[in-house]
Amino acid sequence: MHKNFAKAVLHWFDDHGRKDLPWQQSRTPYRVWVSEIMLQQTQVTTVIPYYERFMRRFPNVKSLADAPVDEVLQLWSGLGYYARGRNLHKTAQIVRDHYAGEFPAQFEQVAALPGIGRSTAGAILSLACAQHHAILDGNVKRVLSRVFMTPGWPGETAVASVLWEKAEALTPKARVADYNQAMMDIGAGVCTRSKPACLLCPVNRFCEARKAQRQTEFPQRKPAKDKPVKQTTMLMLINSDNEILLEKRPPAGIWGGLLSFPELDITGEVAAWCQAQFGATVRDYQVWPTLRHTFSHYHLDITPKVVWMKDLNNKVMEDGAWVWYKGGTLSGGVASPVKRLLDELLKTL
Repeated sequence: MHKNFAKAVLHWFDDHGRKDLPWQQSRTPYRVWVSEIMLQQTQVTTVIPYYERFMRRFPNVKSLADAPVDEVLQLWSGLGYYARGRNLHKTAQIVRDHYAGEFPAQFEQVAALPGIGRSTAGAILSLACAQHHAILDGNVKRVLSRVFMTPGWPGETAVASVLWEKAEALTPKARVADYNQAMMDIGAGVCTRSKPACLLCPVNRFCEARKAQRQTEFPQRKPAKDKPVKQTTMLMLINSDNEILLEKRPPAGIWGGLLSFPELDITGEVAAWCQAQFGATVRDYQVWPTLRHTFSHYHLDITPKVVWMKDLNNKVMEDGAWVWYKGGTLSGGVASPVKRLLDELLKTL
């Protein structure tokens, strides 16, 4: 099966595989690496404009490593999973400082870099350097789970281990870049999560799930578990010049390094907090409807409060953790719920 499987995949790639994506042009480990990080948890059509802007600003490792992380996160705004952007910046600095600016070509070195791991390392080195490495991203997991009718959720170590064995055995020695690209393309466009196009699939004759008419049962889903709900209050503080106060979050944790509204415990009192934090007096405030933002592990219910201040001035800028904003280009990245609230607030000013 192994040779015939790869042969079918490569034949399909020649006729239908994607060959004109931006990161497939002038292919280098750096360009492929950036694309692979952006493509984690994000669809190709969403990634392309971000990737093109990113490459115009950071055409090589050194330009990325030398840039302030705020600028990196600003260009990342809207892609989500912001730890990816922070890890991209960290890795660029490691490559600059420890590998003389040349992306390493050894698998173990690549896999050890922040935010990469086994599958992404395999993708970088196979696609950019034609090295023989298997990959197992979400799309490939879905294809192989169906082909072999592999029970269990692929996020479990034991299930992933079985799929890795299959991926390693099927990956051909020749044309490994084309094969890996084809497997990702098949998963993304043919062997989709719902309504897979089995009649168009090049490996349908090998697929155990199709033979059993159980395609949509595989890969099996993560065991259901109710997500906890957390609550916070976001304070949208406005001074007498109609400037909005934004806070730069700490580098670690949720939305690390991004600009956000200052947060207050849901039971906290607004006027007392503003007096204690800034020595400033609240003139008036308004409570907006609660906004829910869902992370992978919990829901966050945000209560936005627009707060008009009497005497909030530029003194809060002295420690560098605060930014006044009045529209236009932001000086850093913002998470999607903050951007949404900010856009609505600007309409009222």
